[in-house]
Formats: sequence, C-alpha cells, structure tokens
Amino acid sequence: MVKSLPPRSEVKVEETWNLQDLFKSEDDYNQAIEQLQQNVASYVEQFKGKISDVDSIIAALKGYASIYKKMVPIGAYTSLSSSEDQTNDEAQMRASKYGSIASKLGSQLSFVSSELSELPAELLEKAMGQSKDFELYLKEVLREKPYQLHPEVEKTLAAMSSVLNAPYGLYNTTKLVDIRFDDFEVDGEKFPLSYTSFEGGWESEADTSKRRAAYDAFYAKLRQYQHTAAKTYDMHLQKEKTISDLRGYDTVFDYLLFNQEVDRSMYDRQIDLIMKELSPHMRKYAKLLQKVHGLDKMTFSDLKIPLDPNYEPKITIEESKKYIKDSLSIMGDDYLTMVERSYDERWTDFAQNIGKSTGAFCSSPYGVHPYILISWTGSMEDVFVLAHELGHAGHFYNAHKHQNIFNSRPSLYFIEAPSTMNEMLMANHLLSNSDDPKFKRWVISSIVARTYYHNFVTHLLEAAYQRKVYERIDAGGSVNANVLNELKRGVLEEFWGDDVEITEGAELTWMRQPHYYMGLYPYTYSAGLTISTQVSKRILAEGKPAVEDWLKVLQAGGTKSPAELAQMAGVDITTEQPLLDTISYIGDLIDQLIELTEEIETVQTN
Repeated sequence: MVKSLPPRSEVKVEETWNLQDLFKSEDDYNQAIEQLQQNVASYVEQFKGKISDVDSIIAALKGYASIYKKMVPIGAYTSLSSSEDQTNDEAQMRASKYGSIASKLGSQLSFVSSELSELPAELLEKAMGQSKDFELYLKEVLREKPYQLHPEVEKTLAAMSSVLNAPYGLYNTTKLVDIRFDDFEVDGEKFPLSYTSFEGGWESEADTSKRRAAYDAFYAKLRQYQHTAAKTYDMHLQKEKTISDLRGYDTVFDYLLFNQEVDRSMYDRQIDLIMKELSPHMRKYAKLLQKVHGLDKMTFSDLKIPLDPNYEPKITIEESKKYIKDSLSIMGDDYLTMVERSYDERWTDFAQNIGKSTGAFCSSPYGVHPYILISWTGSMEDVFVLAHELGHAGHFYNAHKHQNIFNSRPSLYFIEAPSTMNEMLMANHLLSNSDDPKFKRWVISSIVARTYYHNFVTHLLEAAYQRKVYERIDAGGSVNANVLNELKRGVLEEFWGDDVEITEGAELTWMRQPHYYMGLYPYTYSAGLTISTQVSKRILAEGKPAVEDWLKVLQAGGTKSPAELAQMAGVDITTEQPLLDTISYIGDLIDQLIELTEEIETVQTN
C-alpha cells in the first residue's frame, strides 16, 4: 500500500543528509557569502586589466581557483537545501537570493576568461608549460577563443545568468510545488498518488488494475500543466539557440557538444544504433512481460512491471549496506571506506517527503564530500539506484583527491560510466552467488528492467526525442505542448512498434524529466553504460588489473577526453563495436530470461 508523503519536518533525521558538513549554521553560510563578496572585490582590484604575462596569468588563476573553492560549498548548500523540500519558503528564497548574488559575482569575474582569451596563443601556451595545475584550464581557453564574445557582452551574459537559468527553476516549481495529485480509485477503494509514489511504486505495481488506474490519474494531472511546461521548455531552448548563434557555432548541437569534447557523429551513432538495433530485443522483453503476467495487451503503462514481483525482497536502508559493500568490495579498501563513510556520516538523503526532488542524484562539492539524494521505498531497485549514485560519489571522491578544482570534472559524455559500472558490479556479484533459476531470473531481470531499461531505453528515447526538438529549434522553429507530444509519441511508436500500445498519456513523458534543462545529457547514460558494460566484463575476466586501470580512470578526473579515458580502461569508443557488443549483451540477457522462465514454468507444471 502506497502511503501519502509526510512533510519534511516529520521524517527521521537519520534518514536525511547532514548539510552541516557544508555549513554548521545559517550564520556561517551568510558569513561565507559576505566573505566571498569581499574576496571577489579584492581579486578584481588586484587583477582586472593586469593579466598580461606568464607570471600574472598564473597568479590570477591561483587567486581564481581560491575563489572558486569558496563558491562551491555555498552553491551546494543552496541547491541541496532547496532540493530536499521545494515547498520550504526559506530555502527557496535563499536560493533566489544567492542566484542573484552569484550572477553579480560571475559578472565581476568574467574579465578573467575575457582577458586570457585576448592574449596571444603563444603566451597562453608558455604559461601552460610553466604550470601543470592550470594547463587544462588554459587549454580550454584556447579551445573557446573562437567563440568568445566582447568582454562587455560576456560580462552582461554572466550578470543575466540567474535570469537565463530561470526556466529550470520554473520547471521544478511547477512540478514539485504546484502539481498536486488527487487520490485515484479502484473497485471503490482510494489510493494516494504523488510523483514519488508513482515513479517509486505505482508504475511497477503488479496489480494491473491499480497500475493502469494510477497511470491514467498521473498523466491526466500532468495534462493540466502541459502548456505551462511546454512554454517553460521553449524559453530554455530559445535561450540556448540564441547563445549558440551569438557565439558563432554552426548549430545548437555543436554548441551543446563543445564542452563534452565529443563530435556530432558519436552523438548521432549512440541514438541511431540503439533505436535500430536494441528495439527488437526490448520488444521481445515486452512480450515476455505480457506472457508472464497474462496481460490482455501490452501497453506503455505495463513496461515497468517486475518480471517476478513475488520474488522481489523488501530491503531496509541498513540491509542495503551489506549488498553494496559486498558488491563493490572488488574496488578495494579505499573505495569501501568511502561507502562506509557515506552511511556513517549521513551523506545520503533517503527520506520520502512532500516537495522533495524526484529521482536520484549525486552532488560532489569540491573540498567537502559527495551528497546523494534518493527516495527510499525498500525495493531492490533502490539498492541499484544507490549503487549507481555511489558510483558518481566514488568517481569524484577519487578525482578530487588527485586533481585540482579545475581538473577534477570530466566531460558529460563520460559522467555516467562510473555510476553504471557500480550497477554492473552489483549484478555480477549477485549472479555469482546462486544457481537457483528463480534467483538468477530475478537478478537478470533487475539488470534489464533497472540498469539497461533505465539507461538504454528511458534515457535513450529521451535523447531521440530531444534530437528532434533541437533540429526544429536549429531550423528557427519553436515548440508548444502539441508539438512536443507529437514528437514524443512518434519516438515511442518507432521504438516499440506494434508490440506495445502507446496509451494516451505516454506522449506527456517529456514533462517528467529535468534532463532537458541540462543540455545534451540524456544520450550520455547509454554512452556511459556502453563503457561500463565493457569494463565490467574485463573486471570479471581479469580481476585486480582491470580494477586498477579503472581506479586510475576515476582519479584522472577531467584531465583526458572521453575517448582517452575509455582507452585507459581498454575500450575504444571511437568505433561502433563497444555499443554493438553491449546491445548484443542485452539481447543475451533477455534470451536468458526467456530460457529461465521456461525452465521455471516446466518445474511448476511437473
């Protein structure tokens, strides 16, 4: 039975994260902002208009790194305290206030990149040779040089950043504050509904009548807000297109892929191959679900049902610790110490409450420790999600220890590889511990339904839809709810064909994801999982040497391109082979599920 969510004030403290590791009190937070403003003013006075030679370049960047380190925990505290409860007026006003302050500070500091960009390339290269700490930063300055605008324009854009980023805040406010779901009814009984309960419960409910009724009620409510949501998204898209044009990029795709250090061919290949090659495997999986559950027809609302809901164990937060530690023990003592600390020091916000951000994420402020948000429901899926987020945490835990603040963050293209790696390690560990057909089927179905469905289907279909949206924007168009619905439905129908009925409401799935406000992010999930699938196979086959290579990749942070990082782990992502191998591996898993199901059914009938 899904319960109504409590307010934040009523959840157990031990199930919340400890933001006091960022700031002990509100006074400390406010003093940090005041000190930061003074530091920026002094820095501007010391360096503005005076960056002219190698010595001043290095001195300016040292000072800039120091300021950046002070900004990070302030931004993290502001964001995290807001995401734990969007209905908290104090947290929302704090976020709004700091957004304005950060925009002003960004405007004051914009001279750094402008002045560096105006210096001769030879001088920047000389500075790179004399300071390894800032080599990567200056390399980026050189890369961005052709797209840098006049200093006053850069200053203005930085000053407008809180306004330019407003659509994302508006999206979250609409989604998490304004939308209130009514109870839905099945056979005279009423059941509570919310974003969290739908995504964490009703969407995978084994009872078909309840699941489909929850689906209908959920999407009926979303439909009431579709025009506001579409207008908000269109504002964001038009902003990206305008900045892309201003900076002189050929397309908005080039603009959004620039910082990922990935060309258009790698982006397109990820989407095109999966849409074509994975679709037959996933249709086969959908047919298996329909058969096992005895469904009259397979609809979009049925795709998240567990293959064997009766075998799904309920797992407490405390019990999850053993699953996680046993699965990740292959990563070594230092990694396990990080996992232990995450539990002992309350890095994770497990609580379910009204106004909390949906889904899960990991924030890794430099100089502190990672923070993880998840809404714990007690399913095995939660354990996989937590392992996933601890993959992000372990990545930055390692990168921050070995790299400075400018060098620690890799390309967005690579960001989901360490997280999905942990899901693969968990699955491998579980499979190695039993020969029981029902247990094996449960583990493999967890991998398919959680790891691969989520990253290779849900997020990939977002990416295919997103590409169509940006193609429209690039051609000078705009979008509204009807356009977005049509594009989303078209992608879903193309992937699932006649095997899954795309029921009314499915086209509104675009309203559920914040990823569309984060550039070309959705396709990177499948890119990361392609890398981690191949590396996890290496770890299974080779053990410690493959793990050591992977730890070096994590420690490298952002000092290498995605292709170079993958190459360090033994994967060549410049070709299509790793992706084809991964799709083939998913197909093999689904075939195993079909065989195990036949074996189980044979035993049950004899």
